[in-house]
Amino acid sequence: MAKATGLSQTAVSRIWRAFGLQPHRHETFKLSTDPYFVEKVQDVVGLYLDPPDRAVVLSVDEKSQVQALDRTQPVLPMTLGQAERGTHDYVRHGTTSLFAALDVATGKVIGKCHRRHRHQEFVKFLADIDAVVPAEDGVMIHLVLDNYATHKTPVVKRWLAKHPRFVVHFTPTSGSWLNQVERFFAEITEKRIRRGVFKTVKALEQAIESYLTEHYANPKPFKWTATAELILRRVEDVCKRTLNSGH
Repeated sequence: MAKATGLSQTAVSRIWRAFGLQPHRHETFKLSTDPYFVEKVQDVVGLYLDPPDRAVVLSVDEKSQVQALDRTQPVLPMTLGQAERGTHDYVRHGTTSLFAALDVATGKVIGKCHRRHRHQEFVKFLADIDAVVPAEDGVMIHLVLDNYATHKTPVVKRWLAKHPRFVVHFTPTSGSWLNQVERFFAEITEKRIRRGVFKTVKALEQAIESYLTEHYANPKPFKWTATAELILRRVEDVCKRTLNSGH
């Protein structure tokens, strides 16, 4: 740009900083095509900001295909002026899936690892939730789920029908960002999984279970502040910009 405009590189850099321009960066977005997008956003956000009385709100999802990765050489520990270093290449030792339910009020997480990721495992996890959450008189369990097929099979529907204290709320299609448990998945990935060295799937699962135990003992809820109106207004702005771009 400096060459094209006849300015110095310093001047171009100064102008970019003044106007907050970062042309080297690129981000992506995806608009939901769910015909009930507005209603689902209002429903889920309403649970976060104004939950029903005598209710437990759980954001539930699965972090599937978590890989047990072993580095080809021992990790070099951090030293003075040098960050911890691990080899770029790795050896795969299998995968596991983490089923998790985040209590949005307390930050506590109910979690369980399963080697497979089917409706059978999901029903088992629902049973785990049922066993952990006290069955107090009149207390309902509201589940925030995405639209993954495993959550909607006939077996799952029959289980839910037999457990009427469970109420399901689905996020919009392509709207997993509304599910707060995704923030927990990002946290456990950054703090425990990504930098770990696991020679077996069992070792990976033990590391995940250890993190869940520590988190459960000292939970911190995520603070949800965006109202449904704010979210819908921002989505509307993106839609207008997309239409104006000629697409």
